[in-house]
Amino acid sequence: MTSGMRSRSGRFPLSSLFAAGRDLLFPARCLACGVELGRHVLPLLCPSCRKRLVPLCSPLCRCCGTPFTTGRDHLCGICLRKPPPFALARSAFLYQDPLDQLIIDIKFGHHLTGLASLARLARHSPALATLGRPDLVLPVPLHRDRLRERGFNQALLLARSCFAGRAEVAVDVLRKDLATQPQTRLSGRARRKNLRSAFAVHRLDLVAGKKILVVDDVFTTGSTMAACARALVRAGAARVEGFTLARSL
Repeated sequence: MTSGMRSRSGRFPLSSLFAAGRDLLFPARCLACGVELGRHVLPLLCPSCRKRLVPLCSPLCRCCGTPFTTGRDHLCGICLRKPPPFALARSAFLYQDPLDQLIIDIKFGHHLTGLASLARLARHSPALATLGRPDLVLPVPLHRDRLRERGFNQALLLARSCFAGRAEVAVDVLRKDLATQPQTRLSGRARRKNLRSAFAVHRLDLVAGKKILVVDDVFTTGSTMAACARALVRAGAARVEGFTLARSL
């Protein structure tokens, strides 16, 4: 221990002693490759794995956030042809190794230990700074049967980890009343058809005239985000933005 860990009284704070003991007995390991890190400092990723993360920043589509290789921010062809119901959608990182496996481990493997690290990365991403300040944060909901099967909603956990203190994170305002097929098995057109009328707003008084931020884990075709935004706009939301941890290309 160093003298910098001492309190003004000359004693070591209990939190520092606890952290030192934890690091000694249970060394932190990289969530992606398993290499020993030595200290439990978020995010729990080694320098090599952190370098493989690709943050998404300009140039992007000004609406949906599709990344471009060169140039300035502008609307993509899809948003020009058919503007989505959300005003803005942004993702923190590209959905690729090692981030993709970490998300899968949380979502399907129930390895929730990685959530704090992912939330820390998201909070410090360029994407988060481009969002407006919402009146209400809503996680993309799961149908009650899927929620019962999984035991938790990863979008809700992510929303609470990233936006606690920034705005109210509400549940049961936006619900998924219609059970649908998993989106991963469907094409873009089938995804949109699959989610038609799947979401509904159950607290109109909390949505009308408000700026809403919808949070999910992965943005693939944007069908889920669009379906949620469409329901919120119909309920009278003044503006709907979307945030996801990752974006699949």
